[in-house]
Amino acid sequence: MKHTLTRPDGRPVPSLALRPREAAQALGISERTLWSLTRDKRNGVPHLRVGRAVLYPTAELRAWLERRTLEVRP
Repeated sequence: MKHTLTRPDGRPVPSLALRPREAAQALGISERTLWSLTRDKRNGVPHLRVGRAVLYPTAELRAWLERRTLEVRP
């Protein structure tokens, strides 16, 4: 069950980090592919561990995706 934080005026607070399922959905890939990319030490998806939880910071995911996009363009 996902809980959305809201500001006093009712607007949602953007997430600072995503759980694996949310990150995979945001990137349009499977969770299995996300885990493979997470394990890649050189070019992998930026993540952090908080206890046993793996989190994907949204700002770093955007920056990683932009870098990867620039590398692929001719």
